[in-house]
Amino acid sequence: MRHLKLLLAIILLASCEEIIEVVDISDKSVVVLAPTDTATLTITDINFSWEDVEDAEQYKLQIATPSFESANQVVLDTTITTTSFNQALELGNYEWRVRAENSDYQTTYSTQSFTIEE
Repeated sequence: MRHLKLLLAIILLASCEEIIEVVDISDKSVVVLAPTDTATLTITDINFSWEDVEDAEQYKLQIATPSFESANQVVLDTTITTTSFNQALELGNYEWRVRAENSDYQTTYSTQSFTIEE
C-alpha cells in the first residue's frame, strides 16, 4: 500500500508539472501583415494585422505619432487576444508595434511606420 501511494504521488506531481509549464516564446517574432513598413495610406480607418504566434495568449499593440522615439502622443496602448485590430486615425505619421505574450514570456516588438495623407 505504501508503494502504491508513493507511485500515485509521483504520477500526480509529474502530471501537474506538465499542466503548468509555459512555453517560452521569447525567441519568436511577430510577422506583421498590415500596414507594412513605410506604407502611405489614404484611408483613416486602419486595420492592423499580423500572423498568429504559436503559444501566445495575447498581443500588446501600441501606436504612437510620429514615432515611439519622439512620440508626441501614444495613440493606443492595448492588449488583445486576436491578430487584428481596427483603429481610426487622423492624417499624419505613425509608428506601430506589436508583441506576443503568454503568462511568463513575451516576444520583442515588431515595429512598422506608416503615413496617412489625403
